Amino acid sequence: MEKENNNTDIKSLFTKKRPEHWNMIPDLDLYMDQIIEYMKRQHPGFDVNEKLTSSMVNNYTKQGLMPRSNGKKYGREHIAWLTAICLIKQIVSVNDTKVLLDEHMKYEKTEDFYEKYIEILDREFKNMDNLLSNQDKEKKAELALELAVASYARKLACQCLINSLKE
Repeated sequence: MEKENNNTDIKSLFTKKRPEHWNMIPDLDLYMDQIIEYMKRQHPGFDVNEKLTSSMVNNYTKQGLMPRSNGKKYGREHIAWLTAICLIKQIVSVNDTKVLLDEHMKYEKTEDFYEKYIEILDREFKNMDNLLSNQDKEKKAELALELAVASYARKLACQCLINSLKE
């Protein structure tokens, strides 16, 4: 039974929990506690081991990763940037996350960037769901190793690209 629940949890992580598309994000401003709660639905990693606090949101604003709040309220644009920040900072430093997002802010409207982000996330999650389906224990161990090594290679490549953006 435990094996079945674990497979269901993995499948649920990659198939059911998705950030909202731009036009489905609330078009009304939210207070900090509401934004933190809303982000739990936006970011699949919060079900695993990631978190978001008001201090983190304030620091992202101070560091220029996202626009300042409208008074004490956050809108659709803030949710879009926070959604991307919460994922990207799991891979690269917050400073490098800023470099990457700044590059996109130069050339894209928030809505266009966000929809591209959602498209990439959906594609990668679909790929992971296909890879993880019906794996026995031995194959899971092999796949986990393969994913770890591939993640390392992709992280290095990402870091090199971000470093080139800094120049």
